[in-house]
Amino acid sequence: MNQTAAIKPTRLPDAQTVTHVQHWTDRLFSFRVKRPQSLRFRSGEFVMIGLLKDDGKPLLRAYSIASPSWAEELEFYSIKVQDGPLTSRLQHIQPGDEIILRPKPVGTLVHDALLPGKRLWFFATGTGIAPFASLVREPQTYEDYDQIILTHTCRDRAELTYGSELVNALSYDPLIGEMIGDKLTYYPTTTREQSPKMGRITDLLNNGEVLSDLGIDTINPKTDRAMVCGSLGLNTDLKAILESYGLKEGANSEPAEYVVEKAFVG
Repeated sequence: MNQTAAIKPTRLPDAQTVTHVQHWTDRLFSFRVKRPQSLRFRSGEFVMIGLLKDDGKPLLRAYSIASPSWAEELEFYSIKVQDGPLTSRLQHIQPGDEIILRPKPVGTLVHDALLPGKRLWFFATGTGIAPFASLVREPQTYEDYDQIILTHTCRDRAELTYGSELVNALSYDPLIGEMIGDKLTYYPTTTREQSPKMGRITDLLNNGEVLSDLGIDTINPKTDRAMVCGSLGLNTDLKAILESYGLKEGANSEPAEYVVEKAFVG
């Protein structure tokens, strides 16, 4: 039986049509769907998306919206888990298929959860880059900050391709290309395959390499703001590092110097 045909549901609740699918590696893919006309979200937020199970019940997971708030389509960036309840099936979607999208965006990786600052750090591992793919295409990011640093750590160089192609295309973006100028710095690292910069971002912060590479003296709670998206271990380690510099964790209800979001999809 054709796998795509097997997962293609009909008349899904909150159904949206897939318009584009791109497979980046054997572990990573991105896709876009039509945006509901009524959906409004802040860049960096996530929604619940998924498919129907064989018993007709929805199987949903939280996915950060990788497209900015002004985009006409919604983009998502996903890992492929071969025995994962959702992604084992989701990875086979094709344009024209439908997925479930619950149009209730939420999340803490938003500008509203941070106090005003001068330098903004985006710390991402793996598919944790998705909310930052939204935020680096958001005009407010460049209106609010003098410097934006996007770090992205993956195991292999191929897993950095989604982020590097996104960043390389920003200067040609008709909406924000001129706004970006030299404000955005991209800092990719790998942990397994040899690349120009090796190492976990936490280790590179602890040993001072990141600051040295970027010509930054220190991370200062008066000027520096940060957003973190990755595994539970990364989130915990980065929280400790940021707090060692004096930064405090913020939320939508109580903005502060840094915010954290988990990025688990199976």
